[in-house]
Amino acid sequence: MTAQPPVRSRQRWLVPVLVVVLSLTVGGGLLARELYQRPEAKPVDAGTVAPPVSADPDGRPGSGNVEVTDDVAHHPEGDAVRPVIQAYFDSINSRDYAAWKKTVSVQRVQQKPSAESWAKDFRSTKDGSILIYRIEPAAHGSLRVLLAFTSTQSKEDAPENLKSGCIHWRLVWPMVFQNGGFKIDTVDSTGRSPEGEVC
Repeated sequence: MTAQPPVRSRQRWLVPVLVVVLSLTVGGGLLARELYQRPEAKPVDAGTVAPPVSADPDGRPGSGNVEVTDDVAHHPEGDAVRPVIQAYFDSINSRDYAAWKKTVSVQRVQQKPSAESWAKDFRSTKDGSILIYRIEPAAHGSLRVLLAFTSTQSKEDAPENLKSGCIHWRLVWPMVFQNGGFKIDTVDSTGRSPEGEVC
């Protein structure tokens, strides 16, 4: 008669297997919850979902309408920031120095006090595919606005380090509260430099 193994020895291997199965189940559930709850940063235009912003090779630089992510759309200062940035790009695209001055800080106007000099800087510039990614608080009630846009211009008017007719820009703009509203401020030496790449 063959001896039967004790019941305890058969149960000994079941415990580690159950621990592994339970760990995988809990881990998978947590991962699924994280993926389904993570908010997506989709561009939105005037409160409606819009397709991702990109510069069409045949239609560069793209639309001049400023779009925002869901994060910016729900930010407390989103409604104050977006119109200023829209007016800024509208002034560039229409070569309107007086309108541009209304969107920037006093310090930034002092850097470009001449309409002629300003017009020369932007004489061939056209900006589009504008997306505000994020708004962050900064010192003394100011803001940091992370955005990207596409700029087209003649190669002669392009920056020295990016001599191209089309550039994708990613940058951070400081914004300060002046004269009853937020204005785009100057970028000092401690600010992050704009990142540009050829389209």
